[in-house]
Amino acid sequence: MAFTAVSGMSGLSTLFSRAVWAAEGIADGNARRFDFGMLKNRAAELAKTPWGGAPGPLPETLANLTPQAYNDIQYDASHSLWHDIANRQLDVQFFHVGMGFKRRIRMFSVDSSSREAREIHFRPALFNYNHANVDTKQLEGKTDLGFAGFRAFRKPELARRDIVSFLGASYFRAVDETYQYGLSARGVAVNTFSNGQEEFPDFTAFWFETANANDTTFTVYALLDGPSVTGAYKFTIQCEEKRVVMDVENHLFARKDIKQLGIAPMTSMFSCGTNERRMCNTYHPQIHDSDRLAMWTGNGEWIARPLNNPQKLQFNAYQDNNPRGFGLLQLNHDFNDYQDVIGWYNKRPSLWVEPVGKWGKGAINLMEIPTTGETLDNIVCFWQPETPVKAGSEFSFHYKLYWSGLPPVRSGLARVDATRTGAGGFPEGWAPGEHFPDVWCRRFAVDFVGGDLNAAAPKGIEPVITVTSGSIRQVEILYVEPLNGYRILFDWYPSSDAVTPVDMRLFLRTRNETLSETWLYQYLPPAPDQRKYVDDRQMHPD
Repeated sequence: MAFTAVSGMSGLSTLFSRAVWAAEGIADGNARRFDFGMLKNRAAELAKTPWGGAPGPLPETLANLTPQAYNDIQYDASHSLWHDIANRQLDVQFFHVGMGFKRRIRMFSVDSSSREAREIHFRPALFNYNHANVDTKQLEGKTDLGFAGFRAFRKPELARRDIVSFLGASYFRAVDETYQYGLSARGVAVNTFSNGQEEFPDFTAFWFETANANDTTFTVYALLDGPSVTGAYKFTIQCEEKRVVMDVENHLFARKDIKQLGIAPMTSMFSCGTNERRMCNTYHPQIHDSDRLAMWTGNGEWIARPLNNPQKLQFNAYQDNNPRGFGLLQLNHDFNDYQDVIGWYNKRPSLWVEPVGKWGKGAINLMEIPTTGETLDNIVCFWQPETPVKAGSEFSFHYKLYWSGLPPVRSGLARVDATRTGAGGFPEGWAPGEHFPDVWCRRFAVDFVGGDLNAAAPKGIEPVITVTSGSIRQVEILYVEPLNGYRILFDWYPSSDAVTPVDMRLFLRTRNETLSETWLYQYLPPAPDQRKYVDDRQMHPD
């Protein structure tokens, strides 16, 4: 799609005016007209010019901050964006630049009635530096230092914890009623898994529409800029009691050809869980921000795809046409299954993407990266449109993001509750040994709960299992009373020494009626020399 015609450079000077210090208030710039159309024109014009490059160096006192020192810098709540609005439901504060947050982001306050915007310039008086040992003399007069991002508060006088945070490149997060951050979203992903270098475009400016006292929804606009793409964004952020819902409109303009454009990207962490125990060498039973990728396809199929922590990077593209929704979910909220009083993984929210309008053909991409611990995000998911991205092309997408403990929509089908794997080739309750052939295989146990399983049981529940290689044997269907659900057991036997990933699909039906969502799993077989049962018991004295 070609670029649309845009107005002249007068629109650019209107968006980014030279500041004049005001007598009071934190918005101290000249009043200039602003609207979303002007921002889209700005992004289109910016795409026709070379990228400005990586951010410049920060003052030495900020560049060398440790994480602990950076966290010691706190915004002064008495200078928050809407501090002067009595009995307000919402407020906004800003993050200081420093450490790895080098991009100087411009902030603007927009009067909702007049549509006039004033810039908020950096000055040390907006922050409390506490024990960060920052030499504020190096910062005096640096009004162009900008900010690193922002965070929003619900009922700021009562709840001191923020519920929305935009910080670093185009990353942002939100919470549900637990006030616990988890996975992150991004404005856009560029060449995440391709032959090209991955790029991380930045949000370089934000415009905040002033919220009224009783508002629980606010609107913020953002300008995105990167080596290959620019963009104009409108976020309408609804801060509900139990969740945060974001309505996102974006307009993207390609500076260069892009091999892989990711829409509504999200980043999470999966170290170990019920199905993948390799990295659970810890007292925690499970460690993850999300446990599955969920997809509601254009043809109406519901898919649950458990996440992995593979030994080498894995990338999968799930083709679809006009997807109805997808997301990275954290459905297990039982503290006993994590035993973590630092990460509180039982409180982490899910993130669900609901496309608005028709997105056409493309694929939900999933990348799983090996990780040795919980501090490194290793899961990336996004929508990749089928249409190639050429320099000069324009794309627009509209979607909603739901940050909540459970996704906003669920099917009436039985759902996948948990996936477990272990040694196979012998009856349940026994173990490999002299009574059974020493033939290596892998056992899978998939639990389904809900739906109409109990009503369908008298008619017969049939598991439909397909695999891309090897064979399936020892299939069992067990009713599990504590779950009030059914466990499907089966053993996978390799047919070769190949270590190529094995794609598995499983759903339940009775006669011609589908009873469950589809379990989609990728198993990574071990090398042939590791396909054996090891008895490491020591039965003799030393």
